Amino acid sequence: MVWPHGFNDLRKAARRRLPRFLFDYVDGGSFDELAIARNVNAVRAVALRQRVLNDVSQSDLSTTLFGQKLAMPLMLAPVGMGGMLRRRGEIQAVRAAQANGVPAVLSTVTLCSADEITAATQAPFWFQLYMAKDRGFVMDLLAKVKALGCNTLFMTVDLPVPGPRWRDQRSGLSGPPGALGQWRRWREIVTHPRWTWDVGVQGRPHTLGNLVPIMEGKVKMADFLRWSGQNFDPSVTWKDLEFIRNHWDGPLILKGIIDPEDAVRVADLGADGLVVSNHGGRQLDGSVGTAEALPAIAEAVGERLTVLIDGGIRNGLDIVRMLALGAKGVMIG
Repeated sequence: MVWPHGFNDLRKAARRRLPRFLFDYVDGGSFDELAIARNVNAVRAVALRQRVLNDVSQSDLSTTLFGQKLAMPLMLAPVGMGGMLRRRGEIQAVRAAQANGVPAVLSTVTLCSADEITAATQAPFWFQLYMAKDRGFVMDLLAKVKALGCNTLFMTVDLPVPGPRWRDQRSGLSGPPGALGQWRRWREIVTHPRWTWDVGVQGRPHTLGNLVPIMEGKVKMADFLRWSGQNFDPSVTWKDLEFIRNHWDGPLILKGIIDPEDAVRVADLGADGLVVSNHGGRQLDGSVGTAEALPAIAEAVGERLTVLIDGGIRNGLDIVRMLALGAKGVMIG
């Protein structure tokens, strides 16, 4: 067995292990997936100035973000349905992050609930929020994660409605409906026995733990996709940040900022940070690459906010590139 030595090796291993509908869900983007390619190309286009004969024998990669000491300027980004990739995958991710001295940001739509993750890991976590139409549910969820020890909140602002992801429709994750879609999924499940045993059998229950109180017992993937389309709130505007601030007194970071004017509004509204992000190219396929957007945003608000970035980052050298452009840390997911 050859161990993966980089992103491309990991991607090949994931393609072999995962049913196609899950690999495409993680790997794909919206429409023609141009934004994914643009993210990667924008990062790789950053040329570094090389200086030599400096003493680097005592290099220190650590930093402090939102009051927490990090071993390096890296965070695990929120990944929806991560528990479908490995058995109770979000628990594994939090344990890995803790072992390496970096934070994990849990998605609203994890398989494992925040309660289960806390009980299994005894580790602190940061949390990402999708704004639902039911504000009572949002308030209850914020109160729950705060009671579990979370003190840092990421609010995703670039998903008012789910983007059209053609790969998910072709693979059977989000279509076609009925027997044809089921057949496509089951064909992949039976041809990936390691995943079937690890996740399909031993990784149950396949519920979206944080959404159990609001999904009325509906737990299948099709139910989640239908629920998200009906319950993510497309009417959210800047004024709704006041609602979040009234129910969250810790650090607040807005995730999904790509324009300097929006970045200034984030600062004016009293947030603590932002993530330069286009949702990994999974929403607006015509957007600029995040590394293209970063310098102007860092110049506009870098003295007022903690600026983070995701999208197209594949290795440690890419982290250096993003720090050179003005980010204080990067997220990978």
